[in-house]
Amino acid sequence: MSVRTDLTIKKPVSPKIGTLGIALLAAGIVLAAVAYMTDPRHAAVNNVVAFLFLVSLGVGGTFLVALEYLTGAVWSVPMRRVNEFLGGAVVLALLAGIPLLFRLHDLFEWTHEAAVAADAMLSAKTPYLNVEFFLLRFGLFFLLWLLFTWLLTRNSLRQDVTRDQSLTRSNVRWAAVFMPVFALTITFTAIDWAMSLQPHWYSTMFGVYYFSGTVLAALGVTTFAVVSMVESGHLPPLGRDHYYNLGALLFVFTNFWAYIAFSQFMLIWYANLPEETFWFMTRWEGGWKWVAIALILARFAVPYFVLLPQNAKMDPRRLKIMGLWIAAAHLLDLYWLTTPAVHGVTGGWPELAFLLLVAGAVILLFRYKMARHNLVPVGDPKLERGLEFHL
Repeated sequence: MSVRTDLTIKKPVSPKIGTLGIALLAAGIVLAAVAYMTDPRHAAVNNVVAFLFLVSLGVGGTFLVALEYLTGAVWSVPMRRVNEFLGGAVVLALLAGIPLLFRLHDLFEWTHEAAVAADAMLSAKTPYLNVEFFLLRFGLFFLLWLLFTWLLTRNSLRQDVTRDQSLTRSNVRWAAVFMPVFALTITFTAIDWAMSLQPHWYSTMFGVYYFSGTVLAALGVTTFAVVSMVESGHLPPLGRDHYYNLGALLFVFTNFWAYIAFSQFMLIWYANLPEETFWFMTRWEGGWKWVAIALILARFAVPYFVLLPQNAKMDPRRLKIMGLWIAAAHLLDLYWLTTPAVHGVTGGWPELAFLLLVAGAVILLFRYKMARHNLVPVGDPKLERGLEFHL
């Protein structure tokens, strides 16, 4: 196997990136602290949005790594390290989730003993919706996510040094184990942190809905990072077919999200059961109607029509813009899913605080990873084919 020694050099990262990340993170931490001191419940639900977004990036990044190994994909090998770096956001999600463990009473009705005792439905859900089991699931999910992210990334980084092809086979096996774990944990995370904010409502499609958004958010950030790193010379030049596959995945999962979202809405609208429709009515009344309309446009209509032409899927500049757009649309989606359970439409500095915190943390994560590791998996036996990939 030939080795691309020219790709083993760690190219310096502009110090401006680190400065920007530190500035955003510091501003976010200060504003978030002030938000918690002035209105803890408002701050907590914004924290939930930031937490679920970071889970999407971290676990979604690891999912994309595992998907490459399971499918034997070649085209994505030169950019796989970006997904491995993104998987590190699992640690950021854990840090964002810890403050919420002290605010469960502010967020969740089912943590109030008096409310549970007076409500037959909440009482029936007590075996699942109780604080002890909730905390156990939180710890177990993060333990599993951290374990699989570490295993897949460790083997990939070790292969840079050893060129041992058995590490690829090992990662294929770990990826096969991770996939059902991912499916279960991402579903129950959506139920725990979003659906149980209004515990009288339920949807069997909710986990798939969050899954589709998770993959889109991870793909969006990955696409933006890949194009930016190619432009700055931190990744080798990629062909139009590499970009086409990124654009096609963004387009496909945009359609998948729309299918799941519409199917969930249509079934509830058609059945017209009060115990189901109230959840959508809460997200349509008052100012939430405009948020819902903006979500349809930002999450589906804009990316669909922008990415529909074949040439658009090969245009790095357009992909870079749509990558950020789709990630931002996922934030709006999470805001629409969670916040109506706590308060009305707001768009002030408390929301900005957690947005700055997330942006700064992700920038610093990439800055840290890029400074420590090869940016291309130089030991992977499929790398040469990946660099020369053509459809």
